[in-house]
Amino acid sequence: MRIDTLQPAEGSRKSVKRLGRGIGSGLGKTSGKGHKGQWARSGGGVRPGFEGGQMPITRRVPKRGFKNHFRKVYAIVNLSAFEGFENGAVVDFETLYSAGLIKEVKNAVGLKVLGNGEIKVALTVKANKFSASAKEAIEKAGGTAEEI
Repeated sequence: MRIDTLQPAEGSRKSVKRLGRGIGSGLGKTSGKGHKGQWARSGGGVRPGFEGGQMPITRRVPKRGFKNHFRKVYAIVNLSAFEGFENGAVVDFETLYSAGLIKEVKNAVGLKVLGNGEIKVALTVKANKFSASAKEAIEKAGGTAEEI
């Protein structure tokens, strides 16, 4: 390969559309805009969403739903994720994150433990929230569920 033989990949470069440069170009005279009318004029056309005067769909369809801007989002983990930890270990958000068991959730305010799965070892679990079944299962296994 030499520098003087380099060229763009086939089809990667397209020549610019030269308007109003004679009949032979195919885009002379009216420059592809046809004759007269709204679309032929300078600055012609309609705004986005305009439907020719009929009521636009954004106004015809009713508003629905509600977005709570004050809601609290938690990173969620189930009891089944605690299988790999040894007896007496302290499990918190950082431990689970470094082990790859949870992902960092955007705008998360903490960790919530849910009761899906079984726990067989006594662990100290530190989280912001626990479901009732998760708290019961952790304490039944001999561990402690600490709310931060």
